[in-house]
Amino acid sequence: MPSPDFSLQGRALKVALVAGEASGDILGAGLIKEIKRHYPDATFYGIGGPLMQAEGFVSLFPMERLSVMGLTEVLGRLRELLGIRKQLRERLIADQPDVFIGIDAPDFNLALERKLKASGIPTVHYVSPQVWAWREGRLKKIKHAVDHILALLPFEVDYYRNHDVAVTFVGHPLADQIAMEPDQDEARQKLGLSNDGGPVIGLLPGSRKAEIAKLGQLFLDTARLLRKDFPDAQFLIPCANQRRKQQILPIVSEYPDLNVTVYDGQAQPVMAASDAILIASGTAVLEAALHKKPLVVSYKMAPLSYAIISRMVKVKYVALPNLLADKALVPEILQDDATPENLRDAMKKAVEDRDYRRSLQLSFTKVHQKLKQNASRLAFEAVMSVIQQANSYQCERGHQRAKS
Repeated sequence: MPSPDFSLQGRALKVALVAGEASGDILGAGLIKEIKRHYPDATFYGIGGPLMQAEGFVSLFPMERLSVMGLTEVLGRLRELLGIRKQLRERLIADQPDVFIGIDAPDFNLALERKLKASGIPTVHYVSPQVWAWREGRLKKIKHAVDHILALLPFEVDYYRNHDVAVTFVGHPLADQIAMEPDQDEARQKLGLSNDGGPVIGLLPGSRKAEIAKLGQLFLDTARLLRKDFPDAQFLIPCANQRRKQQILPIVSEYPDLNVTVYDGQAQPVMAASDAILIASGTAVLEAALHKKPLVVSYKMAPLSYAIISRMVKVKYVALPNLLADKALVPEILQDDATPENLRDAMKKAVEDRDYRRSLQLSFTKVHQKLKQNASRLAFEAVMSVIQQANSYQCERGHQRAKS
């Protein structure tokens, strides 16, 4: 791979990024931080969340506007999303950044990347679109839109290489950040929790508005049933941002019989402090697994969206730990099966069954070791290689024009 520290001929590196939700914000922040180590004068802009902004990123639109789940749910916001994409596309084509990095959000980013690449801007997509799981027809679109894929999962590399798409397995920055043996006592102390009470149970109903609407009450109904088995249980809910906190607080107020604490952020301490976790399907599931906690994965979406997606999906599992292990390490209780009773039964096992907990811890440790690759550094090197190749190509074309 070419050296990432090549000359920019005295100008500052300019990087455009788009992250569509909290998990992408984590990836973007890690990559920006790594780029700044080598190019402290670099500028970063596009769409991103608070973690990216804390690294000096300028978000031209609120990341919240891109956080939409399901197929039918997107329709109500389609005009707004298309408007944001058009404005951003025109801005970037005018600016000509050194590279554009789309972080996940493939339905928004791939069409944007295709236009930017056609205009001469190198494009990188961080987090493989899961064409190996569903919508394989997008592969042709990816080839036209993306110069390089940064894959989080090891098995994705062969898939893309077999389809002549440049790809680098980078692992996951969370695997680099989270200790191989997280300190539960330290996390509880940080959150002001006592070790003398009943089990500590994390409730993570998602980071999107629609997820809270679908899962917030469901998870608290499950907690109410769990309280019958564990009268002293403490329930913890971390909120991705103030909007989600203001959304969840009125729901929590309807459960005065429960010992529930709602936090601003603090997802990782909540995971580390918990004895078991009930969690919405998504990247946060991997984060919980890296904390070596027994967990139950659940999800609900609009019936039509679920009917369409479930017919298109080609894989057996939705939870990343299950996909990586190629077996059902953790329960996936989805859609109509996601009742308080079914979730309570699975969570009760997660809290009580010591052999099950020990087995999960060993399996999650193997997942952690697979994904601990110094992701931000590998992503940085791949991005800089793409920029260097693009610059070399432009120089070669310039030489050819000069000769002619």
